[in-house]
Amino acid sequence: MGCSCTDKKVWQFSDPTIDPSLMEGTFEKYAGSPGTLIPILQKAQDLYGYLPFDLLAYIAHRTGIQPAKVMGVVTFYTQFRTKPIGKNLILLCQGTACHVNGSADIEEAIRDHLQVEEGEITENGLFTYNNVACLGCCSLAPVIMIGQKFYGNLTKESVVDVLKKLEQEEGAQ
Repeated sequence: MGCSCTDKKVWQFSDPTIDPSLMEGTFEKYAGSPGTLIPILQKAQDLYGYLPFDLLAYIAHRTGIQPAKVMGVVTFYTQFRTKPIGKNLILLCQGTACHVNGSADIEEAIRDHLQVEEGEITENGLFTYNNVACLGCCSLAPVIMIGQKFYGNLTKESVVDVLKKLEQEEGAQ
């Protein structure tokens, strides 16, 4: 007979905004179905904005998947985040076409305007930027993606204009 002490564990999350009951429908939907870890992780990230380590341990427990495997999936796929992000996630393409067309200058302009380094959240909580290997928009190089929108053929000035416009829109809300 195995120990069932983990079944009685009361889960405590370091982030008080994590309410594990919001995941119940997802766990029920995928119960007993193999190969559902990625959709479970996607739903969790949609709900909470990121995947803190204690939530990953909870998901491992609820699914019966080894914690190392859960962490392996999270760290393998760039869509998953283990840290909170700003309201607007800026993905800056660093692929070959973007690189040769000045993505380093675009990154410098983003850093200077937002006053953050890659992966950090701006003081006002509006932005986080991350470099990505490729956005698949080589004809628009250099390019960024914010939400579901692409901004291409950027210069240092035009990327700052994009950021200022988003800041103004967010301020109006």
